[in-house]
Amino acid sequence: MLQQIKSYLNFLYHSKKQHGVHSPFVFDLVTKCFYDKKQYAEYSILKKYRQSLLENKNTIEVTDFGAGSRVFKSNIRAINQIAQTAGISPKRAELLFRITNYFQPKNILEIGASLGLATSALSLGNPKAKIITLEGCENTLAVAQKQFETFELNNIYTVATEFNCFLKNQQPTTDNRQLIYFDGNHSKAATLSYFELLLPTITNETIWIFDDIHWSKDMEKAWEVIKNHPKVSVTIDTFQWGLVFFRAEQEKEHFVIRA
Repeated sequence: MLQQIKSYLNFLYHSKKQHGVHSPFVFDLVTKCFYDKKQYAEYSILKKYRQSLLENKNTIEVTDFGAGSRVFKSNIRAINQIAQTAGISPKRAELLFRITNYFQPKNILEIGASLGLATSALSLGNPKAKIITLEGCENTLAVAQKQFETFELNNIYTVATEFNCFLKNQQPTTDNRQLIYFDGNHSKAATLSYFELLLPTITNETIWIFDDIHWSKDMEKAWEVIKNHPKVSVTIDTFQWGLVFFRAEQEKEHFVIRA
């Protein structure tokens, strides 16, 4: 907790809003997407999706996996408790919706579905996109799948799998993803493993979003490695997320933005 407080104070010291952002690409993203004040109708659906989970007192056995196939822990938890402590916040869900709506990616991969709170934002952001979401816990994914059906989010394809196994068994060079949301294993080793495995999928329009980049010192180290990779051109640190772009025409720049 102390490490996160120090990181946040450092973030506030270095962060900017739209002022001082000289990249036209980033300036447009910040002003037209991050700070878009429009009250989209989809926000009410996101709220109802979350509320239905918060009212669900049924219990399930939850299994958390690490970077490999080793089980970390398994316990019984109420669905409403999971919704309170895991997954994306309401504000971040709306921002993820806006980012997806802004870029309109055709193919989306989510690493770590949990109860589908972020997945619903991705789906509503572009209903025409094909979304594949991965989750290690079958019971959690079953709840998310039921939610998707209830809210008629028909562009989502769920896969119960250990993340590294799925990524290694895919043929990523023939399965490009315009947007990837990384919210699986918050460790340096796992994050960098996913990063390397998915590099063959990048195009000039690719957007990658890494969750909890300041979760720990290890995650901050992983973020530094990602920022400095030669194929990465632009990054945006919003504290909660790290956005990564691979735009060949852009000079390498790193931004710290309050979103």
